[in-house]
Amino acid sequence: MIVDDHPVVRDGLRGMFDHVADIEVVAEASNGFEALALARSARPHVVLMDLRMPGLDGVGAIQRLRASHPEIKVVVLTTYDTDADVARAMAAGVAGYLLKDAPREELHRAVRTAAAGGAVLAPSVASALMSRPAVPDPSPRELEVLRLVARGSANKEIARTLLISETTVKTHLKHVFAKLGVESRAAAVVVAMERGLI
Repeated sequence: MIVDDHPVVRDGLRGMFDHVADIEVVAEASNGFEALALARSARPHVVLMDLRMPGLDGVGAIQRLRASHPEIKVVVLTTYDTDADVARAMAAGVAGYLLKDAPREELHRAVRTAAAGGAVLAPSVASALMSRPAVPDPSPRELEVLRLVARGSANKEIARTLLISETTVKTHLKHVFAKLGVESRAAAVVVAMERGLI
């Protein structure tokens, strides 16, 4: 199944698979909500998913798709290769991450690999991941702070509860953001929950 909000992209991708004997495009969707509905009826083995779409974006669709149809493998196909985009997609449980400038043969190989249970990464994404230093999980104290954030506590309340200063709370949150590759409290909570940290 191809999921992209641009009809010309969907047409081009379908054309890339038209004469491939072992790959059939069973459905096309223009956003995440359509993809979820079509996944029920079309039952694709692999979904090529864009990240930035109106309505339900790619990561939101991936999360819901993985929850309702864990057997379906999702390969992100996008123009965005920022660390934040890659991290969000990986945290959502994708089988691969490719850029839209990938050659036809690479797309074919990616679909086959994902269908067989393997993982695929664009060379630039793989290089970026390999060159990034390993970042440890948040410390137990940082997770305590994050659990209180998840409950809706403000920095002042967290400081009072944990008997630390507000500045220390902010420092812990800054470390958490860096370790989880996010930029906001809400994103930190989502990623930590997805990774089973809180």
